[in-house]
Amino acid sequence: MQEKHLEKMRDGKGFIAALDQSGGSTPKALAAYGVSEDEYSTEEEMFDLVHEMRTRIITAPAFDSEYILGAILFEQTMDRKIEEKYTGDYLAEEKGVVPFLKVDKGLAELSNGVQKMKPIDDLDEKLERANQRGMFGTKMRSVIKEANQDGIKEVVDQQFEIGKKIIDAGLVPIIEPEVNIHSSDKEKSEEILKQEIKKHLDQLNDNELVMLKLSIPTKENLYKELIDHPQVIRVVALSGGYSRDEANAKLKKNDGLIASFSRALSENLNVNQTEDEFNAALREAVQSIYNASVNKNS
Repeated sequence: MQEKHLEKMRDGKGFIAALDQSGGSTPKALAAYGVSEDEYSTEEEMFDLVHEMRTRIITAPAFDSEYILGAILFEQTMDRKIEEKYTGDYLAEEKGVVPFLKVDKGLAELSNGVQKMKPIDDLDEKLERANQRGMFGTKMRSVIKEANQDGIKEVVDQQFEIGKKIIDAGLVPIIEPEVNIHSSDKEKSEEILKQEIKKHLDQLNDNELVMLKLSIPTKENLYKELIDHPQVIRVVALSGGYSRDEANAKLKKNDGLIASFSRALSENLNVNQTEDEFNAALREAVQSIYNASVNKNS
């Protein structure tokens, strides 16, 4: 199965759906979907509601492997079921979509212009369960807010240190050092980030493969060298707070870069929509993001 997933991720046409909001971002995701905080009183109820939302997205006809290569899941989503199958199995077997697991525990405090990841003290156990649940890979996010050379190096060093452990567990890490789209020196941060990532890629062995999830760069095709690197399966882009139209327009200008959108995927979905309305809104989102990922200007 892993070889089949690898082939799809490397050669397939489409994008990755990010369905991995967790903890503090879950109320925002639910609110955007039309579920206010007064509609649940416990964390358990909140996660039940967000699983209902994700199930509705994943089971919709528009959520199809013709357009979607993979999906990133929150840990609770991985451990829950859709139509009597664990979510990863449902994605792989019923939808032909490659499952990934978000493994980080959120962001540490700002230091040197960046937010590294909090310690992942249960990483080994999490990776073991990810294998049991049929995950192909993992995702972990840091944030860069300033063009601070030391801070960016620390972020990338941490990402690759944990990434090597993920590789050793037989999984593919999606390394995500997000550059904040509102940063005043975003372009400079991206130049530094590219060089730091390349240093680590060049040190990987032939059998050590990674994916990268990066903010859409200010300078078009900045990451082409990373996209073409032999140790990189795929480079995907986060929407980072851009609207879907903005994110799609910027994405189209970068050859080989595909989407891994979260908010931009679900921005027009609402709990009160009929099934026909919901499916139409999701279909429009999926097809527009697919087109931006696949149909480039060159």
